[in-house]
Amino acid sequence: MWGGRFAAQPSDIMQSINASIDVDRRMVLQDIAGSRAHADMLAETGIISEEDNVAIQDGLDQILEEVKAGTFPYRVELEDIHMNIEARLKELIGAPAGRLHTARSRNDQVVTGFRLWTRGAIGEAARALSALQRILLTRAAEHADTIMPGFTHLQTAQPVTLGHHLLAYVEMIERDKARLLGAASRANESPLGAAALAGTGFPIDRDMTAEALGFDRPMANSLDAVSARDFALEALAALSIAATHLSRLAEEIVLWTSAQFGFARLSDEWSTGSSIMPQKRNPDAAELIRAKAALIAGQFASLQGAVKALPLAYAKDLQDDKRLTFEAFDTFDLCARAMAGMMETIAFDKANMRAAAAKGYSTATDLADWLVRELKLPFRDAHHVTGRIVAMAEADGIGLEALSLNSMQEVEPRLTDAVFSVLSVEASAASRESYGGTAPVRVKEQIELWNKRLGLEATS
Repeated sequence: MWGGRFAAQPSDIMQSINASIDVDRRMVLQDIAGSRAHADMLAETGIISEEDNVAIQDGLDQILEEVKAGTFPYRVELEDIHMNIEARLKELIGAPAGRLHTARSRNDQVVTGFRLWTRGAIGEAARALSALQRILLTRAAEHADTIMPGFTHLQTAQPVTLGHHLLAYVEMIERDKARLLGAASRANESPLGAAALAGTGFPIDRDMTAEALGFDRPMANSLDAVSARDFALEALAALSIAATHLSRLAEEIVLWTSAQFGFARLSDEWSTGSSIMPQKRNPDAAELIRAKAALIAGQFASLQGAVKALPLAYAKDLQDDKRLTFEAFDTFDLCARAMAGMMETIAFDKANMRAAAAKGYSTATDLADWLVRELKLPFRDAHHVTGRIVAMAEADGIGLEALSLNSMQEVEPRLTDAVFSVLSVEASAASRESYGGTAPVRVKEQIELWNKRLGLEATS
């Protein structure tokens, strides 16, 4: 396709390192769409005849049918999907195929297809995240008042509700979606017509091709159009953050399903066994999500490394942008679907979670708050008094609620029986009624707000 300048064929090794058809064949539909729009524009502006355009469109129809049927003849020697389609088009329709490449270059052609593909992949990722949100919301509604320990430093801190805990991930995922969709909006400019790097002398209509392909506008600078990959970088950065959130939830699944925690049990379809230990139920999918989050972060870093030192405009370094981006989105899709499957079927052990929440003096802050409210102690003084009472209970090996009033009055004589009303884990959680708090009443309010936001039916 470009052999006029050369007297010899590239070596086998050169052909192997240069070819990208094994990767960019995934953009076949996007390349066909770009070629359709380009040919229509060439005909509309009089650059090619309508007769040639009809032949080109018919040929592209035939290629599309071959792609769908799995009979399209992909050839490594033609390097990439763009030259494969052009060569096949020439075999099908002859001379008019040679006019399709008028006023464009592979440089603007490839990045047009890549932007179209990335835009679609972002939409699919956002839909997968919405599906996971709906599952988390359903489980949160089931457990709006289920007590569990809240942790800081992985040490028992204060009682929270499981519904509140799950809603935290609903919030995170909504930000993930916003980042992805924001990246899609900034990617939605058309590079088609920038040609190799300087634009073209043909009287093309870039607004026409941009509109035909669903772009918001044509890119305003031809050098930027063919060389920019920040749209892919931004998409992978957003994807990496989203994968990090999946990894955090995966880590909690690993902890919760361990014998040491005993908070939850994965279903058989989301558990694996051991080749030597018959009792084992391993959370392999969750562990793999943790690892794959690192892979996605690595793909972002690899693309950033490939782009960071490139002068304008195009360089062949950019050929691997698609491999990295395709693999990252494939990996993320698998992780999102696996997480949805686990969270939909995981069974929570309310009794174990409640028992764990009652350990570690998790209601100590409630005692301090009671001292502030009822005895008007400054919080720092209340904190000190509570610390002494906790130490007393710890020395006796009992919980705060089991300590006698007389014992507590040795530290603060003004304490009354009323203090016991705040020392249960249920009372503690229920008292956290501030906006965004863990109280079941607030959790249920948030669930209903999210129902409306995600278009779900009321869950209560």
